[in-house]
Amino acid sequence: MFGRIDHIGVAVTDLDAAVALYEQTFGMPVAHRETVESFGVEAVLLDVGESHVELLRPVSDDSAIARFLERNGPGLHHVAYATDDIEAALERCRAAGLRLIDERPRRGIRNSRVAFLHPKAVGGVLTELVQPAAH
Repeated sequence: MFGRIDHIGVAVTDLDAAVALYEQTFGMPVAHRETVESFGVEAVLLDVGESHVELLRPVSDDSAIARFLERNGPGLHHVAYATDDIEAALERCRAAGLRLIDERPRRGIRNSRVAFLHPKAVGGVLTELVQPAAH
């Protein structure tokens, strides 16, 4: 169902400081930076092997990332798994009785298609399914 870990999402309050930490300290180059209005975040993808670290800063006070930061402070937000067929992956999760946050895929960063599984269904881990856009 999953090809690899696509990225881990990290909620941050200071995006530029976080980018500097990952770039300068860990040597992870910035692969992409984008504001994803539908999620209310500015996101930066940094390369690590075949995967990414996705740094997320809220751009609106009512975004899920803003609420997460208010409750928990900065830190690990979610794990995202790549799939070639997000509809089939969602159907498999639904058939397994997993609680879905997204019944249908939404547009994510870099025109990907994404859907989230509720953390209570996945051992306390917010889980994202990602079908990368065709290049």
